[in-house]
Amino acid sequence: MPIDETTVGDDPYAVVTRWWDAAKAATGDIERTSPMSVASVDASGRPSVRVVLLRGLDERGFVFYTNYDGRKGRELPPGAPAAITIHWPDLGAQVRAEGTVERVSAEESDAYFAARPRGHRIGAWVSPQSEVIPDRGFLEARERELTERFEGADVPRPEHWGGIRLRPDVIEVWGNRHDRIHDRFRFTADPGSPTGWRRERLAP
Repeated sequence: MPIDETTVGDDPYAVVTRWWDAAKAATGDIERTSPMSVASVDASGRPSVRVVLLRGLDERGFVFYTNYDGRKGRELPPGAPAAITIHWPDLGAQVRAEGTVERVSAEESDAYFAARPRGHRIGAWVSPQSEVIPDRGFLEARERELTERFEGADVPRPEHWGGIRLRPDVIEVWGNRHDRIHDRFRFTADPGSPTGWRRERLAP
């Protein structure tokens, strides 16, 4: 997706939102258009990266949901540094962002959790994410137990499960060109700018 100084605009969230909307419109499938890689580091500086689903995007940042007790949750406490990448190959568009994370409000997490299918809500209780387990049967037994526990009742959100928001101070957008001389712009947070961002073109 070729971009230039005119079409990319001065607000990185506007171009990313426009691309995400275009990807969803092209496929009609939010699951296929929402994978996002999230990178973190542990206390020793060892990096790890995994794919999650982008579930929220606005001027506050990029949101995904997870088990706070799992590895990513432990490596991403409030204030921790993180980076994300999103690639929409059908659009020829890519996004990178770096910043720090925060947990979304309990109200936001509750609202998202309530909108999930019932099986997904039970699944949030079933898995002790990232812990060693003996076999598949362990998960299946937990699922039966919790399905019985919540039979006929609403499934509440576990306290260990909720949203994480990356609040970026750098966002890069990349548009493909067939000659491999791609378009790449970096937006850096700048409180002194009218838009709050300073835009620069980077060599691809």
